[in-house]
Amino acid sequence: MLFGHTRPAASHDAYEIDSAFQGRDGLEMVTRASRLGRPYALTFTDMRMPPGWDGVETLERILKEMPTIELCICSAYSDYSWHEVIQRLARPGIRLIRKPFETHEVLAVAAELTDKWSQRNPGPVSMRPGAKAPGR
Repeated sequence: MLFGHTRPAASHDAYEIDSAFQGRDGLEMVTRASRLGRPYALTFTDMRMPPGWDGVETLERILKEMPTIELCICSAYSDYSWHEVIQRLARPGIRLIRKPFETHEVLAVAAELTDKWSQRNPGPVSMRPGAKAPGR
């Protein structure tokens, strides 16, 4: 999930990163950040996070708490078709990065989606990356 502060659109070199090993923990972080007035702009979420919720269930729950958050799924495998993911999340613009991925891919998506979020949510904001599965 990406938090941060108001920054010039051209500056994509620094993000505050949070990480959760399970979807339930990620949801808790999103809820807490929102209550503190530091909403996440973006979440990178793995599709598989055993033994708990999968990525789709995690994102469904996060969207109920924070409907404006931008989404990126990072995965090598999925138990759902991409069409099913888009339908369940009602987010045709959701991004997917396939594993293994390069650092520059993650940075490009982070820059694009945090800028998109900032344009829709003006004012001092947080942009903090996180909520990814262990070792991913």
